[in-house]
Amino acid sequence: MTALDLFEELKRTARRRRAASIVALSLPLVIASCALAWRLGGRPGLALMLTADTALAAWLLVHFVRRLDDAWVSRQLDRRRPDLEDSSSLLLLEPQALSGVQRLQRQRLEQRLRARKPQDLRNWRPAYGLVVSWVLGAAVTAAALLISHHGHEMAPQGEPGDIARRPSAVGPRLIEQRLDIEPPAYTGLPARSEARLDAKLPAGSTLQWRLRFQPQPPSAELVFHDQVRIPLVLEDGVWTARHTIEWSALYRVTFKGASWTPAPLHRLEVTPDQPPVIRIVAPGQPVTLLQAGQHQWPLAFEASDDYGLGPAKLQVTLAKGAGEQVSVTDRTILLRGKGDGQLRSYVYPLDLQSLRLSAGDDVIVHLSVADNRSPTPNSSRSTGLILRWPAVQGEPSTGLEGIVQRTMPAFFRSQRQVIIDSEALLAQRGTMTPERFASQSDLIGVDQRMLRMRYGQFMGQETEEAGDHGEHDHQDEPPRTGGPDVDTLLQAFGHVHDLPEAATLLDRDTRALLKQALDEMWQAELHLRQGQPEIALPYEYRALDRIKQVQQASRIYLARVGLELPPIDSARRLTGNASGMRDRQDALLAAADGSRPVISLWEILAGPVHADDSGGQARLESALDDLSQWIRGQQAAGSDAIAVLMAIDALRRDPRCVACRKSLETALWPLLPVPAAVPSRRPGDGVSGDAYLDALVQGQKP
Repeated sequence: MTALDLFEELKRTARRRRAASIVALSLPLVIASCALAWRLGGRPGLALMLTADTALAAWLLVHFVRRLDDAWVSRQLDRRRPDLEDSSSLLLLEPQALSGVQRLQRQRLEQRLRARKPQDLRNWRPAYGLVVSWVLGAAVTAAALLISHHGHEMAPQGEPGDIARRPSAVGPRLIEQRLDIEPPAYTGLPARSEARLDAKLPAGSTLQWRLRFQPQPPSAELVFHDQVRIPLVLEDGVWTARHTIEWSALYRVTFKGASWTPAPLHRLEVTPDQPPVIRIVAPGQPVTLLQAGQHQWPLAFEASDDYGLGPAKLQVTLAKGAGEQVSVTDRTILLRGKGDGQLRSYVYPLDLQSLRLSAGDDVIVHLSVADNRSPTPNSSRSTGLILRWPAVQGEPSTGLEGIVQRTMPAFFRSQRQVIIDSEALLAQRGTMTPERFASQSDLIGVDQRMLRMRYGQFMGQETEEAGDHGEHDHQDEPPRTGGPDVDTLLQAFGHVHDLPEAATLLDRDTRALLKQALDEMWQAELHLRQGQPEIALPYEYRALDRIKQVQQASRIYLARVGLELPPIDSARRLTGNASGMRDRQDALLAAADGSRPVISLWEILAGPVHADDSGGQARLESALDDLSQWIRGQQAAGSDAIAVLMAIDALRRDPRCVACRKSLETALWPLLPVPAAVPSRRPGDGVSGDAYLDALVQGQKP
């Protein structure tokens, strides 16, 4: 046997013994933890704990066994065998890599090892640890076995007329089941059969149950979560029932006349028919201005539906007049789209000549599309599209006309004045001296600069005056003695920098136009300040053109409507009849909190759980009853409410199930009301602000 073979044999033996020691130490602790998890959490808890223990044991084995390598064997040999002269590491090296003295020493070590082979290199004998581990594991396992494991008996519904909440005899066994589903005719879906009593189906479907039991019950019925009861009829050994369902529901099969344990809940998930979805293809913007010579307004829409589209109509509204003299006329145009029953496109060029438009008129169109739902179809209406013939400039606008609200200040129109001044200066050039001409051109350049800076504020730019102060460095100002004065407070609290967020007042395209206008103004200012108004004039005109586009883009158009004042009840005038009016001195009444059952159950579930707390269990049962009744009182239970009812049923079946309580908490979360908005507290004014307020208070005292 070579030295390397000896090392490998010693390493394998040590690793086997180390692994056996780790397994012997951890096995009782694994058994105890699994027993405790099974008693507290049932099978899910046992599976989770077993997985965690297995992973931990595997890690310990790999971690501690890998440490027993060749270097560890060499160190143990040197420690146990003085005759090896601390040179056993030479046995791990290749003979070719050794010097002459090292090869001689290696030969001596091999001879000594062959003469007396080492038997055991173990340096870890966990006798005391094994005793502690097995004693502790046995104690924990015994304690876990003495804990009364909660039962998993099925809890009945507990409503009037049903079985009381107590374990009872097992009822008839369901040996055959079938659920026939017939969707509404308008959906075009085929009828189908399910081998399960749970199903997902469209609203308005007709269901037929076909059930067989062994033994036969005296009577049976289907009880839904809203207490709707459908009796099952026995025909040739098969219990049948028929029902049309519109909303998602939970139900179970129950029997009367004996103490049968109710069957588990089944879920019917109903998919409501969605209204059509309309997309506007053309025009690409909600407001369109009438162009010169335009006779048609091309309109294009797309509509889609989950089951099938019905008729579509285009409503055209023409608003004429201004102020309180607005007259509104409507007309409806039936459209025939192109495409299949679920996706259609509608294209219609609206003839403007037939509408007899005039300046200042608005044309508002909406597309309405219905689906094939029976008996009451769903319908959708698109957003309004406006075609406007702008009124003649200079026409006064009054309050109730189709409002054109300017979001830009009035001084944006002063660019025209810069152009007028520049043209007037060029006309007087022959009557001025060059110095006078250059001075006047410079003054116009100053006006252009002021206008450019005003526009720049809407682009989030700093003013040039502010930039001359060294990036607003307020730290170099000399300190002032005494109390705060007005100037100090204004500098501290009233200094406002231009923020880039101010540019978000305009959309992206408008900001791009405004940036182009600023560039043109900069070039115009440059040449005006150099006494060259003839070169600056083209830039001024281009800036004016960009400004007009910005003004047009920054308007908000609202569709005109006629004046509709509420009718006046002249019979009550001068009679003193104030019936139906509230007294302003009446106190405000708290709004009714309709979601209180949800909050109450949430608070109980969030509290501690005690096995011997009979009062807490009674409060939980009462809260579960209140929430169940509250959900049944809703007109239509959504998927969130259905999930809550299923979680309530699971918790009633196993009142001590921790996972069931957590599942019910999760299901309750979407039903919790959104808390009312609370105003945030204003931040403090700082030391100087407090001093200023104190000074004001002191100044008010006599």
